[in-house]
Amino acid sequence: MYKNKIIILTVLAVAVGLFIILPPILHKDNKSPRETALPLEKPEKAVVLEISAVGDVIVHKPQIQAQYNSESDTYDFDNNFEYIKEYIKHSDLALCNLETTFAGGRYTGYPVFNAPESLASALKKAGFDVAITANNHIMDKGLSGMKRTLEVARGEGMQTVGTRLDGEKEYIIVDVKGVKIGIVAYLYETSLISGAIPTINGNEVPADAWPLLCTFNYNTLEDDLLKVEQSIKDARADGAEIIVCYFHWGEEYQRSPNEYQQYIAKNTAAYGADIIFASHPHVLQGIEMITGDAGRKTPVFYSMGNFISNQRAETLDNRYTEQGMIANVKLEFMKSTGQTLSVEASAIPTWVDKYKKNRKDIYTIIPLTGEFSENPSLAESGHYPRAEQALADIKALLGEEYIKAL
Repeated sequence: MYKNKIIILTVLAVAVGLFIILPPILHKDNKSPRETALPLEKPEKAVVLEISAVGDVIVHKPQIQAQYNSESDTYDFDNNFEYIKEYIKHSDLALCNLETTFAGGRYTGYPVFNAPESLASALKKAGFDVAITANNHIMDKGLSGMKRTLEVARGEGMQTVGTRLDGEKEYIIVDVKGVKIGIVAYLYETSLISGAIPTINGNEVPADAWPLLCTFNYNTLEDDLLKVEQSIKDARADGAEIIVCYFHWGEEYQRSPNEYQQYIAKNTAAYGADIIFASHPHVLQGIEMITGDAGRKTPVFYSMGNFISNQRAETLDNRYTEQGMIANVKLEFMKSTGQTLSVEASAIPTWVDKYKKNRKDIYTIIPLTGEFSENPSLAESGHYPRAEQALADIKALLGEEYIKAL
């Protein structure tokens, strides 16, 4: 018995010694068991999203004439966006306010807007993903015109929101980098002189059209804000992880937001909107970062001005109607927690140049960033001083901290 114990202890000692002296037994791939263990999961990275929006895309009669090619009997708007498309396409999601209709038939400008369908193609080529149709001119050609506008824009590959076809939801959800972004858009109602019947832009709306419009009325604002809140809730319930709201509100040609705009923005942020874009005044208004519960921040662009139109110093004696912006919001979003880690708001100032070449009007949107003095359009028009003045106006209004330099 004693000898057996000695033998067992001796064998164990030899085994332990060999384990210490010799290297671990290698697998066929020359790796030890510890080295072939499953790798640890990499920590989750936040999804970085860049969302952009612009203000009013308006087509007045002089613009329709300027974009007409008599040789081919066609209309082409591509040149309008030649210098800004690189900034639009840089974004992960880009929105524009389509303040006209594609109703077909005769093309017209103010006061009843009906643009050539090729404008939709030009907007898509420029990089826009979503056309906002919640504005005071969407019913200029009636219910049939509104519906055809949606069909034309969608036919070019853009999504639409703010008005809808029968049976559709009042919001849309867009998948961007695996993140579901809900978009809600509302426009303000007007009233007839009696004040009893709501209208759009002072025009009566057919009864069967109202269910297809996302609207609010300043006279019934508390009740109508509940509709905005419900749209946000419905989009969230449908899977939206980030909510973008786009409003058509405010007073024309006023360069600061009124109390209604500020009140709506504050409430919409409280309802859970992550970003608020807006248009209608035809001039720029300021940017605000609303801070809510737990330090949650919601950027508000109170008015992004005209992106393109024929409104300018020569037509309205108002140079501010020539000025616009590409509003940008950069988010860091953590999908696992649904938390936005950071949010940054900025703007690329823009200015609409108009000049004559070969007895024809040329319209181009100039990004006022970098060495824009070398822009070919400004070299042709000689309007660099006007563009420089526009940049100074925009910096003074928005604050240089929001001006994005690319």
